Amino acid sequence: MLAAVVLAAVAAPVLARVSPLLMDIPVRLHQPSPAHVLGTDGMGRDVWSRMLFGGRLSLTVGLVAVAIEFLCGTLLGLAAGYAGGWFDLAVMRVIDIALGIPGLILALLMVALIGPGLQNIMIALGIGGTPGVARLVRGLTLGIRERDYVAAAVAVGLRPVGIGLRYVLPNALPPVLAVASLDTATIMLAAAALSFIGLGAQPPSPEWGAMLADAQKYFPNAWWLSVFPGLAITLVVLCLNIVGDALRDVLDPHVSRPAR
Repeated sequence: MLAAVVLAAVAAPVLARVSPLLMDIPVRLHQPSPAHVLGTDGMGRDVWSRMLFGGRLSLTVGLVAVAIEFLCGTLLGLAAGYAGGWFDLAVMRVIDIALGIPGLILALLMVALIGPGLQNIMIALGIGGTPGVARLVRGLTLGIRERDYVAAAVAVGLRPVGIGLRYVLPNALPPVLAVASLDTATIMLAAAALSFIGLGAQPPSPEWGAMLADAQKYFPNAWWLSVFPGLAITLVVLCLNIVGDALRDVLDPHVSRPAR
């Protein structure tokens, strides 16, 4: 199902019948029909086209924000865990403070400082998720740096940067990849929530959260305006959570598996 959503988003220009921004007032608020598979919105725009292009925006937000938190959090946690000492202490105290603030509240604060918009949402959610990833990688690094192969690399005179990138990082990545999949679902949900309150995608962008915000004016008479974007968000978040659980089971060697 997740692959189908991704393919539909990639092929949106081919699958969409009309532009998602094209307004046709005479057919506004038409129910789903052969002419408009998912109906039309209050401006006469085709909901099917907006759903396809909205998937592009929503998936892009999730992937870019996760890439930001994955890159920043991994490098920060790796450096803190391997270097230790005062650097580790300083980084962890900052992370503890950041983790004391709910992620969505931290994202709201950052968006309020840098302004609304999808690009700012990606940056805010990516930075907001960095402390959790950094703490996870730091904990993994503390255990990996005590392994015999790391001690052997130190003994032969390899530089700390080379040891971290060549030996510590590859062994810390599997659990982080599983967490990244789960975080993608959380970030997409948070991005939709921020767009719903007007801090994310701005009109007339066809983003799922923004579509839900626009649909509340016509609910319950135009039920299709809220049902289809809501189902899309629910489906993608559910799929990402299932994929994240599966990745954790496959990649984490500490997860117990039933005997066959």
